Amino acid sequence: MYMPNYHLSKDGYDELPEVLAARGFKKVVLIGGERALKAASGKIKDALKGCDVEITGTFVYGVECTNANIERLKNEPAVKEADVLFGIGGGKALDTTKVLSLRADKPAFSFPTICSNCAAMTAIAVVYDESGRVESYEFPKSPSDIFIDLKIIAEAPDIYFWAGIGDGISKQAEVLSASKGDDLSHMARLGVGIAKTCEEPFLKWGKEGLEDVKHNRVSRAVEEIALDVLVSTGYVSNLTNQPDFYYNSYIAHIFFDAACLIPREGEYLHGEVVSFGVMVLHAYDDNEAELEKIARFNQSLGLPITLEDVGLTAEDLDEMMTFVPETTEYKRSSKNISPEKIKAAALKADAFGRSLK
Repeated sequence: MYMPNYHLSKDGYDELPEVLAARGFKKVVLIGGERALKAASGKIKDALKGCDVEITGTFVYGVECTNANIERLKNEPAVKEADVLFGIGGGKALDTTKVLSLRADKPAFSFPTICSNCAAMTAIAVVYDESGRVESYEFPKSPSDIFIDLKIIAEAPDIYFWAGIGDGISKQAEVLSASKGDDLSHMARLGVGIAKTCEEPFLKWGKEGLEDVKHNRVSRAVEEIALDVLVSTGYVSNLTNQPDFYYNSYIAHIFFDAACLIPREGEYLHGEVVSFGVMVLHAYDDNEAELEKIARFNQSLGLPITLEDVGLTAEDLDEMMTFVPETTEYKRSSKNISPEKIKAAALKADAFGRSLK
């Protein structure tokens, strides 16, 4: 089992030269989102001043993690020349870099500039088609090292921190539900054990952390949420996503994947939709107490609590359910997942959310 290293700072990447030297890397290429590169590339260059390390090139990955973007980058001479790929940005930029590292057979470091999900740490990536629909899950190696700059996280748009809480709150609930009743191996037990530590920091620090990010403040709350999203849930993902078992994601992510089928006005972030999916999960499990707890938590942060909040209607559910058997979660689950039951759970979660309004 390969568990990545993570490096935390309040400002900058001072440990980067030492890590590169230890790995024997002399040439690096920067790949990320346009805003992310502006936020982090200068700090990376500052860290590398005076080092015998060459930046072979800097590339904007695109706007989606697609096969076309991955193959375009793979053919760049600067990518071919590099010893290691630096993925910089949010989930789609980091997923693009991870899949590229697999296809180009090169290691990767990740530099998350937002904490909207755990992509910086994980050995899984979501590849979309050109229309924005989930095309496939890929299973590259996780980045060997993750560099977290809390100042960059705190100064990023707060909507991504908000969505990261929405995605992160799913980890404990999904892993525990997906693995319930199974005879767990050591690795699975370890993943489940860490998963049990993931929810409490969101409940304790989420609201305060979001308020601090809105004011661009580095704080204990921001650090706790960033480490929970980027590290804790990432470790859980790597431990529970294995050839012999898959507990990494479950009903909440099935709901997200299926929702991508429905054309909607506006943009709905991954974690935003997943947060309502957690309510669907608890409704699916007939866990009334957890449904109410998560619904009220979502409401306190302005996360979705109804279908309408994620641009959906009850009439969309039938079309969504046709995609359920195509999802990785359905195909790899040890449980007999019922699309009909997911539909009923979505309606139940929606009704409960509407009752709170």
